Amino acid sequence: MIQLLDARIFHERLRPRKNRFSYQALYCLLPLDALAGSSRYGLFAINRAAPFSVHATDYGRPGMTPATYIRQLLRDWRLVEADGEVRLMTLPRVLGYGFNPVSFWLCYDRAEKLRVVLAEVNNTFGERHSYLCFHDGHRAIEPGDILNARKVFHVSPFMKVEGHYAFRFTATRERIAITIDLENDEGMMLRTAVGGRPRAMTAGSLLSVLAKNPLYPFKVIGLIHCQAVKLFLKGIRHFNKPAPPGTGVSRG
Repeated sequence: MIQLLDARIFHERLRPRKNRFSYQALYCLLPLDALAGSSRYGLFAINRAAPFSVHATDYGRPGMTPATYIRQLLRDWRLVEADGEVRLMTLPRVLGYGFNPVSFWLCYDRAEKLRVVLAEVNNTFGERHSYLCFHDGHRAIEPGDILNARKVFHVSPFMKVEGHYAFRFTATRERIAITIDLENDEGMMLRTAVGGRPRAMTAGSLLSVLAKNPLYPFKVIGLIHCQAVKLFLKGIRHFNKPAPPGTGVSRG
């Protein structure tokens, strides 16, 4: 079943200058198998043109279907416990345009316990890297658990590629809440969070998004550049973009 998540996204930069903002965004939650083939559900479509759409080519590895990519990744890392449903949490394209700073592949076991999360990050340079999150003992991921990953991918020109991320996930049928904190040797640098309650997808809920904000398709990328200007005016140092990591997926 495809669902919507009317989520609140929060960012807070703590050093060297404070900068904080939040905004509403509409996420889709859809089963992995839904990305196969082409289908349309009123205003929403998969691998087809529509006011709201999700395209398989926007995710995973070029030349591989998302299902092949995710299943192969789980096999390669011997994550046999994640033998249940896989759900993609992502921002849809709107009127054909979209930019996803981060999408989440939520991998469950047959008892609907969260076992693995793949956080798929895109930057504004057209590059992509994924952070694979699971416990060393492969136990279920519970709310409040912290999973760490070293930062290896360039995202912001105002922040070095250093430190580590601390991920926390709550991903049930009733509620989604994800926090990502960035820390280095000097302490916390950045706090981010996204959360909301999944609900049924309807034409009315989709139309209300455009009615409330006609420029919604450009909201995310617009906010990214707006915040970049604010950071520049606050005198925060600009860093050149390093080469991307040699592997598309990292952990720990």
